[in-house]
Amino acid sequence: MADIIPLTIRCHRAISRSNHILLPITLIHHMTHTTTGPTPPSPTTTITTRNYHQNNNHHNHNHHNHNPPPTKPTMANSKYEYTRNFETPHPLLLNTYIILRLDGRSFTNFTQTHNFQKPNDPRALHLMNASATATLRTLPDITVAFGVSDEFSFLLPRECALFDRREDKLISTVVSTFTGWYVFLWPKYFGGGEGEGEEEKPLLAPPSFDCRAVCYPSMGNVRDYFAWRQVDTHINNLYNTAFWALVLKGGLSRREADAELRGTFSADKNEILFSRFGINYNNEPEMYRKGSVVYRDYRTLEDEDEDATAKATATATAPAEPSTSTEPPERNEQREEEQQTTAVPKFKSKTQREKEKKRARKAKIVTEHVDIIGDEFWKERPWLLGSGN
Repeated sequence: MADIIPLTIRCHRAISRSNHILLPITLIHHMTHTTTGPTPPSPTTTITTRNYHQNNNHHNHNHHNHNPPPTKPTMANSKYEYTRNFETPHPLLLNTYIILRLDGRSFTNFTQTHNFQKPNDPRALHLMNASATATLRTLPDITVAFGVSDEFSFLLPRECALFDRREDKLISTVVSTFTGWYVFLWPKYFGGGEGEGEEEKPLLAPPSFDCRAVCYPSMGNVRDYFAWRQVDTHINNLYNTAFWALVLKGGLSRREADAELRGTFSADKNEILFSRFGINYNNEPEMYRKGSVVYRDYRTLEDEDEDATAKATATATAPAEPSTSTEPPERNEQREEEQQTTAVPKFKSKTQREKEKKRARKAKIVTEHVDIIGDEFWKERPWLLGSGN
């Protein structure tokens, strides 16, 4: 007589094929047992995984020693995660300066909606400068910015590693930060505060800015870029000053004023302003004529600057250490030449970056309306462009 005796083996550890999660399962095996007489029912036998391994350890000793430990539970992944493979990080070129230039989008309509003064509304320009200042304070990696009208350019240094230099992240962060501050600070400059003599102008439409990122390989390229923007500031402001003088004071229509100024040079526009309206363009506010430079002024950190100067002096006056190299003189000369000509990027450690960010947050952020085409501005502030050529 054959009886079927159920044998239940309960394993407390099993690996799920899908997500590698340890789950308890129960295995039931039916054993056939032949007897000659009546046999009482056998109780269910429960064998744990631990007992099973103990009983069979002497048979599979070598095998168990080479088994890897059980896989630990990991974060659950969905089958749709493959869509991340379509992302294109697009990091910007290594070892180059990055300039992020944002510009007002549909700002002609925006200025008309809020009735900005022509040709320049000082409150709108101060709002732009304040938004740029707040952006520098929020993002310590930015060293200097230049702005005019509804435009601002932000400079990131060569060694910048913010967001691993991902173009989309840098652009979206700067433009959203600037726009957020523009909206947040609007009531401060258009709120009609006491003593301003201006009526309150609520924000009637959301401002919008576009942004682009451009890489520049050399310090000279960066200086030429900022010089280009300041020259453009002068050209555009002189035209706008003459244009709106003809419209608002001369009684011409916009089309007539544009036709009269077409083909004229700077001297012609200056003559129109002075002879017809008594306006000396050179007496116009420098913010209108030269734009605004916003930067971190480390000269206010007197203690740290003095320490840096003392260290530099000590290094310069320290005696040179004798060379311990065993290489031939020709090889040493070659290595020295490589050190002088190499352009290998110098990456900073996390500690160095945190220290620089801390110092940047301590620095005073100033706004000036000065010439940045010549050498004087940059020579007095060498930290803005760093070392290089």
